[in-house]
Amino acid sequence: MDERQRARLGWVRLFEATGNAGIVSRRCGISRPTLRKWLQRYREDGICGLADQSRRPLSSPNKKVSSEIEALILELRNDRQLGAKRLSNELLRLHEISISPPTIQKVLIRNGLGELPSRLKRRKHPKRYNRPIPGDRVQMDVCKIAPGLYHFAAIDDCSRYKVLGLFPRRTAANTIRFLDRVLEEMPFPIQRVQTDRGREFFAYKVQEWLQQHCIKFRPIRPRSPHLNGKVERGHKTDLQEFYATVDLKDPELELRLAEWQHFYNWHRPHSSLGGKTPMDRYHELSAKTPLWDQVEALYKPENEHVREQNFMIDQTLRKLK
Repeated sequence: MDERQRARLGWVRLFEATGNAGIVSRRCGISRPTLRKWLQRYREDGICGLADQSRRPLSSPNKKVSSEIEALILELRNDRQLGAKRLSNELLRLHEISISPPTIQKVLIRNGLGELPSRLKRRKHPKRYNRPIPGDRVQMDVCKIAPGLYHFAAIDDCSRYKVLGLFPRRTAANTIRFLDRVLEEMPFPIQRVQTDRGREFFAYKVQEWLQQHCIKFRPIRPRSPHLNGKVERGHKTDLQEFYATVDLKDPELELRLAEWQHFYNWHRPHSSLGGKTPMDRYHELSAKTPLWDQVEALYKPENEHVREQNFMIDQTLRKLK
């Protein structure tokens, strides 16, 4: 028995003799919670309970990373060149392993992979902008994945809520089918749709569909994809985090895409949203988001005209009107 154990045993003996915690606390110079702690340990384990116990935490970030998980992190890094945040998302989505980006970064630094190649580095302080409420502007675009496989994407400018679809061709009919899906799956009314100047968006039937649903059509200027930056970056995310992990000939590819869309909207933290998911952001602003009746009341059909795909002709006609 060391000196600390003897001192604690003296506190216990004094309390047993007096039965007064206040007297023991004053005479021995200890607090009542400290006395209660050692009394409980003595009653449970006897003199052995008065010995110092290990203060090692029950859980530790380093303890989570076993050799198998570390090998998995390094494999994903080497094969797909993902950063710590995206590695954290992929471990959760593909392997149901929850590890924070700082812990993953420590593993990468320990193995000499702390930095991505310079060509993949992103600027440290990107300029962010957001529309004030969900549905105020929805960016749309089409990306060719393979012959006969076109990836349609719509992403809300404010919440980053995303709707995806796969079609064999980029036609006006498929665009309308995708718009029907967007209208059904987005949990808020859509006020504007912003696209590039692809011919599938300028078809008369597509613009007529938008007018019938009181949605404004806002195409961007030619050769300015940065104006549609959120959906363009969304394509990159889909290519790196979804299409890199699936077989394009899988007959259930559309089902896998639906699962990825659900993960993106409900579980994947978004850096531009401060680590929140699109659904978290939508719930924050749901009280400020208008209903369909309010959107339809503010829509003025006399201000909406059929747009021309040729930018110069479109500008000239708008000036004439």
